[in-house]
Amino acid sequence: MGNEQFRRLVERRRAAAGHDQGVDRSWCADEVHIDFPSIPAAVDRIRAGFTGEECEPLAAEIRLSRREADEGATVPLDVPVRAACPLCGGRGESWMEACRGCAGSGESLFHHRVRLSVPAGVSHGARFSFRLTSPLAVPTRVEVRVEVR
Repeated sequence: MGNEQFRRLVERRRAAAGHDQGVDRSWCADEVHIDFPSIPAAVDRIRAGFTGEECEPLAAEIRLSRREADEGATVPLDVPVRAACPLCGGRGESWMEACRGCAGSGESLFHHRVRLSVPAGVSHGARFSFRLTSPLAVPTRVEVRVEVR
């Protein structure tokens, strides 16, 4: 996700949370994430590296037809990933009030779409995993189980 996409996402979330109702934000230097959108992602990576904190792996199941399993397939998969809330920059508050975007947690869930290449000859019950690293989110491990119909 590029800076322009992130900026649009922040604007949509702010509007949805009611933050833009006639408020002039030009004077608001406390909103660091607007001026420096990469800061929350850097803080997440530093926290994960310092504390060794990593999310529990996400479990996913994909269903393939016998033909797809025999020939291989590319399957779209939406993976929810944790990231600092774009409204409060991960602080959980805005001017001494709990952030409306994240309810004070400082985190948001975003869906990251991946295209999963399943090799030919995969069998029912096969499992594999991968690690998703998104520039604005905490690295996420995904464990996938294959079901062949």
